[in-house]
Amino acid sequence: MLHDGKGQLFLPTEDWRMEIKRRTHMLNQKYNALTEDQPEARREILREILGELNENVVFQGPITFHYGRNTKIGKNTFINFNFTCQDDAEVVIGENCDFGPNVTIATPIHPMLSDERRELMCPDGVGRHLCYAKPVHIGKGCWLCANVTVLPGVTIGEGCVIGAGSVVTRDIPANSFAAGNPCRVIRTLTEADSMKNKPEVLGDCRVIE
Repeated sequence: MLHDGKGQLFLPTEDWRMEIKRRTHMLNQKYNALTEDQPEARREILREILGELNENVVFQGPITFHYGRNTKIGKNTFINFNFTCQDDAEVVIGENCDFGPNVTIATPIHPMLSDERRELMCPDGVGRHLCYAKPVHIGKGCWLCANVTVLPGVTIGEGCVIGAGSVVTRDIPANSFAAGNPCRVIRTLTEADSMKNKPEVLGDCRVIE
């Protein structure tokens, strides 16, 4: 893990951190240069980037990971175009999730005041540019629609739908439909949301019982 797990300050320009980030950024570029008819080559690069990659995970690309190794992704998850994951802290994405285009997950946080953003005093008496980070957890079976941004420290419960363009600033309970900026729970998902109630859309298909 690349952070202390407590949300405390760290120095993002430490040599060992910069080495990891440079390597990951180069792997991002290699992945993005590949085409969809090179799935095995793409998967090999993802294995090098990610902390945990389970079966049948698909990224349309392009992708942008910051560290990569702080991110874990569950099986059968699909992530559409232009995914950005600034994983200075842990990012966990559950299985069977679907992400629309342009989803961003951000974990780092900078001081609000300009002078403090520029530098804070370290224990050795030297002023340095510091930041901190909080983890993001997304439960299984979630759908994050296009242009969703998930901010540091957020947990999204299982089975949620997050509406397009939402900025998720706080935890979302399981089985919620939530949307907006800031994102708010609109209602709980129920059987009333089943495709069984949309015969005009189902056509000759059916819900699997």
